[in-house]
Amino acid sequence: MPDIEPDSVFRHRPFVLFWFARLAVTASYQMLVVAVGWQLYALTNNPFDLGLIGLIQFIPAMLLFLVVGQVADRYDRRLVLIACQIIEAVAAAVLLIGVLSGVTSRDLILGVAFILGIARAFEVTAMQIMVPSLVPLPLVPRAVAGSATANQAATISGPALGGFLYALGPHVVYGVCLALFAAAALLTLMIRMERMAPAREPMTLATFFAGLAFMRRSPVVFGVITLDLFVVLLGGVTALLPVFARDVFAAGPWALGLLRAAPGIGALSMALVLTRLPIDRHAGRWMFAAVAGFGLSAIAFALSGNFIVALASLAVLGASDMVSVVIRMTLVQLSTPDELRGRVTAVNGLFIGASNQLGEFRAGAMASYIGAVPAVLVGGIGTLVITLIGTRLFAALWRADRMGGDRA
Repeated sequence: MPDIEPDSVFRHRPFVLFWFARLAVTASYQMLVVAVGWQLYALTNNPFDLGLIGLIQFIPAMLLFLVVGQVADRYDRRLVLIACQIIEAVAAAVLLIGVLSGVTSRDLILGVAFILGIARAFEVTAMQIMVPSLVPLPLVPRAVAGSATANQAATISGPALGGFLYALGPHVVYGVCLALFAAAALLTLMIRMERMAPAREPMTLATFFAGLAFMRRSPVVFGVITLDLFVVLLGGVTALLPVFARDVFAAGPWALGLLRAAPGIGALSMALVLTRLPIDRHAGRWMFAAVAGFGLSAIAFALSGNFIVALASLAVLGASDMVSVVIRMTLVQLSTPDELRGRVTAVNGLFIGASNQLGEFRAGAMASYIGAVPAVLVGGIGTLVITLIGTRLFAALWRADRMGGDRA
């Protein structure tokens, strides 16, 4: 955990508990992703199935995003998180039992992916909107970056640990994931909020769609969410990492773990920088620079042909993504009134899910037709095109200065 300074977010016990809970749950999820991806590719030898996992996880987010926002705004967000972590623990237990009993199949893995998609749809939203309630308001930008350090530390350690543990057998990975999900639920249970959610509004059609209505009135929030959607939709590479590890670099699951960890290394390094040196001015231009760097890194990864260069390219990709994540999350959280934060964040979560899961499906489907390397290369070029177009389409975001967003 980072050093504690007088104005550090780590002086606040609720945030510390949240930080460790996020570390545990994200590490476990990343380990599951590595193990499931390798196991499914070994079963089918079809990169399309790797993209299908992303699509199946996106379907619940797409169907439930309005419900997710209502739940996050009307109920105890801490209890929502605990319920999600329990469901994820059950999913890990199902995979563990499947391996031990020898009944693991393509359908079982895809079914578990769907259940995980439901839990993640609620968990991601609740986790994001809890951060402003864990620390005093002046520390929220630092808390967003500090929360991102937990996420990225887990994104580094989870895939690498999952890849190495897989060499001992998939049952070892799934057993460790089960324990980590349970630990995260216990830590979340111990959190006491510094600011509670507001009283519930009466359920009407207007309150149900209030998140969408707020986004329509807020060009900066709409711009930052939409730009991130299209950039990651085109430039994402993670779904194809099993193909690169086995077929391009002729290596085993340990290489997949390192490839998945590399973006986390870059992202964690950048998150630590942003925790101490937050972006105070020219937030919009920093956002566009970050997404351009994301696209260039994807192109470099596709053309690398060398394992070390590929790792470096993925690290830069992760660092670029972290800048855009912190800017997006801070703008959304500080620009949105607390009574709407769940519904707006749920819409944001839908866009994130579309960019990540549908991006994985796009990459897997394209790779099955033209190959993994061309699929990543085309996506990276598409990201740069979207970035250039976005400077005109999202002019309000380009001009955005301070991180307080529209509400400032």
